[in-house]
Amino acid sequence: MLAIALGAGLAVSIAAIGGGIGMGILGGKAFESIARLPEAAGEIKRLLLICLAFIETLTIYGLLIALMLVEKAPL
Repeated sequence: MLAIALGAGLAVSIAAIGGGIGMGILGGKAFESIARLPEAAGEIKRLLLICLAFIETLTIYGLLIALMLVEKAPL
């Protein structure tokens, strides 16, 4: 039971840390790109939102794995 709880906690925390780092880097680079090419701001924003959605999906997969681990845990 302890190993399952530890695995679930690690799955969520590692996914959240990775997603947070990825979103921070991506957002910073997008702002930098918009500052260099203001005329391409619309295209950059659109691509930024698509990439952020993919990053968030990977974070949700970590939560899904944690929920699956907890569901399999014996009471």
